[in-house]
Amino acid sequence: MEKYKKTAIVVGGSSGIGCETCLRLFNRGWHVVNVSRTPCKNSNIHNIAADAAAGNALADAIKSVGEKRRIDALIYSAGFSMAAPIEHAKEADYRYLFDVNYFGALQSMQAVIPFMKEKGGRIVLVGSLGGDLPICFDSFYSSSKAALEMLCRSAYSELKPYDIKVTALLPGGTATGFTFKRKVYSDDENKAYSHSVNRAVAALADMEQSGMKPSDVAEIIYGLLLTDKPPVIKTCGAKNTVYRLMSRVMPEKVTLKINNRMYHQ
Repeated sequence: MEKYKKTAIVVGGSSGIGCETCLRLFNRGWHVVNVSRTPCKNSNIHNIAADAAAGNALADAIKSVGEKRRIDALIYSAGFSMAAPIEHAKEADYRYLFDVNYFGALQSMQAVIPFMKEKGGRIVLVGSLGGDLPICFDSFYSSSKAALEMLCRSAYSELKPYDIKVTALLPGGTATGFTFKRKVYSDDENKAYSHSVNRAVAALADMEQSGMKPSDVAEIIYGLLLTDKPPVIKTCGAKNTVYRLMSRVMPEKVTLKINNRMYHQ
């Protein structure tokens, strides 16, 4: 008999953290399925084309895998970011953002849970430190990641009887192409906020590109899949862990003042 290979589905594995996760899993003997609009370039990764914002596309893709083989892990790494003032943000943009960042994760979980309930499994949702600490002029991204974190907390309790272990991973700035795919509103669209938006976008880009390597984040994800008792919330890196802890013990006004200075200096 062919040696059993664990199977992982990575949603959003065509680039960045998701791609690095696909490669790490494959190199360590897993069967890896990437579900995304564009394929992972590594020919060893099985790709299923699906748009996280297109109806039941993710659910259909996951079901097609579960009907053929056991699914041991789901990693949700799809994401979208937009820089725009709350006042002028377009409904189509922020609804698309939530479709990708939150509802896509929810749909993926709902699709994979029935396949995991008998023998257990692991789910890792790639959130963001921005879900705890607001990102100026990227408020919809922060809001979606905060919602993802709460979804994970609830799922952790609901799915525990079935040995399905759920973790929300919170990276801080990570040096990927995600920085350059961010939808940034034009000066005309931003109106009176244009100068502030541009400064905030530049500060965020610098933070991301000087941050962690996506391969390091992928290594943390892999570790979560192997840990007997993974935490419900995991922050990436010592610096980000300390920063998150400080934000939770400091007065709200102090936290917001520090956060404001990060994006307006």
